[in-house]
Amino acid sequence: MDKDYYNILGVAKTATADEIKKAYRKLAMKYHPDKNPGDKEAEEKFKAAAEAYEVLRDIEKRKIYDRYGAEGLRNSGYSGPGNFEDIFSSFGDIFGDLFGFSGGNRRRSQGPVPGNDLRYDLNINFMEAVHGIDKEIDISKRETCWTCEGTGIRPGCKNKICPYCQGAGQVTRSQGFFSIRTPCPECQGQGEIITDPCNDCHGSGLVSKSKKVSLKIPAGVDTGARMRLRGEGEGGRKGGENGDLYVVIHVEPHKFFQRDGDLIYCELPLSMTQAVLGCTLNVPTIHGEKSLKIPKGTQPGHTFRLQGEGVPSLRGHGKGDMVVEVKVVIPKKISKRQEELMQEFAGLESGEDEHHSEGFFKKLFSGI
Repeated sequence: MDKDYYNILGVAKTATADEIKKAYRKLAMKYHPDKNPGDKEAEEKFKAAAEAYEVLRDIEKRKIYDRYGAEGLRNSGYSGPGNFEDIFSSFGDIFGDLFGFSGGNRRRSQGPVPGNDLRYDLNINFMEAVHGIDKEIDISKRETCWTCEGTGIRPGCKNKICPYCQGAGQVTRSQGFFSIRTPCPECQGQGEIITDPCNDCHGSGLVSKSKKVSLKIPAGVDTGARMRLRGEGEGGRKGGENGDLYVVIHVEPHKFFQRDGDLIYCELPLSMTQAVLGCTLNVPTIHGEKSLKIPKGTQPGHTFRLQGEGVPSLRGHGKGDMVVEVKVVIPKKISKRQEELMQEFAGLESGEDEHHSEGFFKKLFSGI
């Protein structure tokens, strides 16, 4: 079952970032492993609180969780905060505040550092979504510096071992019964200090670039659909792999058609004479015009279902249907001749109307 991160932290779904941080601080203090030695239950609650906080403090992770739940996070590559060392490194700001010392929020990363994932919000129109389309987008991102190959060091030079942590990248802090390790404040958890930074990336290992990326949007996508482009995210450092690019689709509404999954809905305006006498009309669909026979005496609100005239399935299982609802349009103005004919028609049906009304009222009030 999906984990309820809001329930774990004891906050509402509308909680602010400060409220979420405050709730996590309280639980971290209560269930800290040094305060509960050998207590497996406290250990699990500590980890659960850390996982909940890591998701809800991150705007993008929180959006994914609110829309798709924990399963959506797993599908996007998130696997939790890891072990205790990872938790303390990731949330050094929290534990620093708790125990009265400062700490960075970066992990020790002397080895390969993978690039960050990126997000791009793409607006497409209704027809592009139902039929699919090829798009080219422009993105700005940081790529691995080709001069230093992502190390941040000027070619031919070496880093200096951090004198503060002796290359460990972490320092141990103790206060009372607490003893935790946090990223070194001098080298920010790197274990090394760059003394000769690369001239092109200024020691970051990354350079800003603009790039065109081609997308093949499949037929049937809808608002909220995500496309994952592997390796098109931010560049890695120190030999790390590139991150991924997530393209989030936003579909503009259509003036005539409405959509519900694979179904298409629309309203078909008919005149009184068309509804009474019946007719054959060419009805617009997302695939072109379709001939539709309107029987005599068609009532307002009646629906017709056109098989296979809906949205193509993303899974390749054919197309949905189109549902057409009849809307009889009453003219606000009519000519004198039209009025005469309507009066004549009313005279012809007056006897039928009286009989019909009597039967209707008898049924309506029969139980009173």
